Amino acid sequence: MKSPEILIIYTGGTIGMVENHETHALEAFDWNHLRAQVPELEQFHFHIDAITLGDPIDSSDMTPDDWVRMAHSIEDNYSSYDGFVLLHGTDTMAYTASFLSFMLEGLDKPVIITGSQLPIGQLRTDGKENLLTSIEIAAARNAEGKAMVPEVCIFFENELMRGNRTTKINSEGFNAFISYNFPALAKAGIHIEYNTHEILYNRPSTTSECYDILRQKKNGEGHDGLTVHYLYDNHIAILTLFPGIGEGVVRAVAQTPGLRALILQTFGSGNAPQKKWFIDILHELNRRGITVVNTSQCERGTVEMGRYETSLQLLRAGVLNGYDSTLECVVTKLMFLLGHDCTQEQIRHLMSTSIAGEVNIR
Repeated sequence: MKSPEILIIYTGGTIGMVENHETHALEAFDWNHLRAQVPELEQFHFHIDAITLGDPIDSSDMTPDDWVRMAHSIEDNYSSYDGFVLLHGTDTMAYTASFLSFMLEGLDKPVIITGSQLPIGQLRTDGKENLLTSIEIAAARNAEGKAMVPEVCIFFENELMRGNRTTKINSEGFNAFISYNFPALAKAGIHIEYNTHEILYNRPSTTSECYDILRQKKNGEGHDGLTVHYLYDNHIAILTLFPGIGEGVVRAVAQTPGLRALILQTFGSGNAPQKKWFIDILHELNRRGITVVNTSQCERGTVEMGRYETSLQLLRAGVLNGYDSTLECVVTKLMFLLGHDCTQEQIRHLMSTSIAGEVNIR
């Protein structure tokens, strides 16, 4: 079995900042400097290369165009490497991981996204362990020589999580991310224990059906078994409900110019006010061909449309069920489907289908 080849792609973020011990200033990513800060890299018995994706991006400034550049970088290097480690700022990492999981059809190599809460040059940094373990996971193969985790994942604070199931929950602690509704794919302790029963070694049977629908709109770009879909449309709004929300607020969001999809963040298991004006607005959005998706403000659990009368009216108004998807996942999945100009019925079908293990359908 040949030695793995791993590519590190630096996009920005705290992990790539290195403290200059003379000036104490934080300097941008430099692979040679990083190697000096992390001498443990030399203990890996495989080849590691690194590239920088243009100027470092603060993750708060991340856009879908940046995701396209990341996907291009993976596609361009796909045949030359066995795994990829994407260094990324933490604030929007979960959005990036979700979108990439939909873009990369046929992925059979690890794409591990990681970062840190402290720069890698600082004494108490979490970046060193996150980087080293991410590289080890990206290089890990089973007895058949296949990747242990052929998915887009986030690794942070000893846990490997499916990217489109992950949310940032902590701005100060090292345990910055969690996967509320899906178990970790691996846990790193003395050994890395892989949860092989949950890893997508074989994509759901619905996956090929989903991408067949997308290809009818416009083909993605294929390369060495990987097909990358670059289209997106970000004409999406998010409306978080609260007790006493006014009709004017809801109408203002519903009348946003160019709006193609609205994400409702509702109460509990997907409940919303029963006021006539509110339901009328939802019916109006449905008649205009605007997709509305019901997601819960509760991080754990699932939306159950029709369990109570307060969600049954949403169902009758044509609102789609977001099930147990993260908000990051619903946003990026809608961008992805709208970008392929899917019809409202196709979006209804695909939002109720698992493409990359992003949702449990009840």
